Amino acid sequence: MKTETVVRSEKMPFFGAHMSVAGGLAKAFDRARRVDAEALQIFTRNQRQWAVPPLSDDQVAAFIAAREAWGNQPVAAHGSYLINLANPQREAAIRSIEALCDEITRCARLRIPSLIIHPGSHMGSGVRAGLSAITTNLDEAVEKAACRDVTILLETTAGQGTGLGNRFEEIAHVLEHSRFGVRLGVCFDTCHAFAAGYDIRTPETYEKTFQEFDSSIGLERLRFFHLNDSRHGLGSRLDRHEHIGKGKIGRAGFSLLVNDPRFRDHPMVLETPKGKDLREDKQNLRLLRSLVAHGNRTP
Repeated sequence: MKTETVVRSEKMPFFGAHMSVAGGLAKAFDRARRVDAEALQIFTRNQRQWAVPPLSDDQVAAFIAAREAWGNQPVAAHGSYLINLANPQREAAIRSIEALCDEITRCARLRIPSLIIHPGSHMGSGVRAGLSAITTNLDEAVEKAACRDVTILLETTAGQGTGLGNRFEEIAHVLEHSRFGVRLGVCFDTCHAFAAGYDIRTPETYEKTFQEFDSSIGLERLRFFHLNDSRHGLGSRLDRHEHIGKGKIGRAGFSLLVNDPRFRDHPMVLETPKGKDLREDKQNLRLLRSLVAHGNRTP
């Protein structure tokens, strides 16, 4: 299918999407081309199974070749949803440590520089105990993996249930107390942050949110964005993604973000619902690029 090639402006972030790896990891790049993505996120393994086969040499070679053909554009992996580094039960925590170690190792073999993970859920042990467990278990996984070329990005969360990471201070705690803090960063999910109570819909609330982020964590630690509108309102603590401009954040909030010169060179990927034809990704990316073209006006 013929696609219209988009030439990236130097004033524009790297827009892209999370892509399926059905049929092989390397297939993700074919799908990225179909929507003119300039950034890509994938799962390197089945995200809902503990036991997965190791990567073969052929898989690794095919992925690296496909990436080189695609170009020197940002690629990240998202960690398994099963990983919970805050689990208070040691046996379950060990399983998460081993899974994270495997994720890091897979990224290193595939030459994927960033691995995005959810911090975890304390499951009733409390915020303080949960943050301590995340830090300890994260350090154990990083040490065990012994891969220095992979940066782990803690994702901002909506705060559903006992989930941690919905407050900037909680993520800052892990970054500050980890023995491997220099190898950690943050992925900012717009839907999650909005659901957690951080408003980005007006110039005033947008600036307040990122001032708080800078004060707590530091903007230099922000390496990646998930661009998702929110089906539910500010502070709802519900993680429900919606297409860009069709949720409670709206076009104005995304216009402020994609025109922020501080994030001009950052990858920003969609995690919005879509079908196999990727039509929704094309529409969302087209809208995001039009918001850059229109500055802070909403078309």
